[in-house]
Amino acid sequence: MAACVAQTKAPLASQPRLSNVRALAAKKVIVRNGFASSKRAPAKTLAMAMLAKEDYITVVPDSLCRPGIDLPDSTKVRFEQMIRKAQDSICSAIEEIDGTKFRQDAWTRATGGGGITRVLQGGNVWEKAGVAVSVVYGSMPAEAYRTAVGRGIPNLKDADRVPFFACGISSVMHPWNPHCPTMHFNYRYFETEDWNGIPGQWWFGGGTDITPAYLNEEDMKHFHGVYKQVCDKHDPAFYPKMKKACDEYFMIPHRGETRGLGGIFYDDLNDREPEKIFAFAEEAVNNVVNAYGPIVTKHKDDSFTPEQKQWQQVRRGRYVEFNLVYDRGTIFGLKTGGRIESILMSMPLTASWMYDMVPEAGSPEAELLDACKTPREWV
Repeated sequence: MAACVAQTKAPLASQPRLSNVRALAAKKVIVRNGFASSKRAPAKTLAMAMLAKEDYITVVPDSLCRPGIDLPDSTKVRFEQMIRKAQDSICSAIEEIDGTKFRQDAWTRATGGGGITRVLQGGNVWEKAGVAVSVVYGSMPAEAYRTAVGRGIPNLKDADRVPFFACGISSVMHPWNPHCPTMHFNYRYFETEDWNGIPGQWWFGGGTDITPAYLNEEDMKHFHGVYKQVCDKHDPAFYPKMKKACDEYFMIPHRGETRGLGGIFYDDLNDREPEKIFAFAEEAVNNVVNAYGPIVTKHKDDSFTPEQKQWQQVRRGRYVEFNLVYDRGTIFGLKTGGRIESILMSMPLTASWMYDMVPEAGSPEAELLDACKTPREWV
């Protein structure tokens, strides 16, 4: 991969939410659910050693993995290369629609790894859009490791820390027009090393989801249809399981409604050969533009009223509530001392909390809220 030249020196944002990144060690497959999205690990289980300070760079190396240690044909390096190519292609497609360019910040860490964050802010179509790649090396407390693998581990003491690797791409895009939905995706890989007689573990996680302010059934059928086709190609059981997992994960318990209108979501997935899950993740991330781009192009020039813009702001408030209170990626980043601009890249520029905001019965706003309270099947 050609070296990438940063557009600015001042730090802005990178290092995606590697919250739920679950990992790889290709020696043996441990069958797990992979779709249990509704359970959220307690914040205390995510506590980890603070990451080393970022060293900002202007020219990004071909790989952010450890040279001479992580082999080119390892899942670590191959996944990093795959998501960096996806970052390039997705950013190019978004720039073409918007007509403006992403700003880039990149860095490495002395302990290994680094990140590349690209942000388009104040564009023609998007108020704020970010696409971030991150590679992290760290150590996981025993409690977090037990939670991650879902079972007891012999010879693991409470004071032990298990070395881990996490790599992922994350993005959130907030358009100006309330008829254009917000979109989020995140694809990640996580592995722990063989350590102190404890075998290494690996997981994949990811998903793409959509958050409109106004319901357009044709748009939802298109978005979900793209991902159903991707899922069906790899396993017909994927879409119904991952769609359900997405609706469950993005539920805002204190509101009794979902953040948006779903998509696909999976975590802790290692129930088949890693090559098969890798291929699925690659196809899923490479279909982000196919699923989202036509919807934005269709609505970016739609007229809208101040009241419709206000409703978009209220729905963005829900987005903020979920991300700061429940999202495992955000919690992970804050607990590990990750780069704050990258962690909060997902936040919209503006949001609103109107007191006792209840949409009028039968209104388009009420229709959207009903779909968030009672998730629907779109395809």
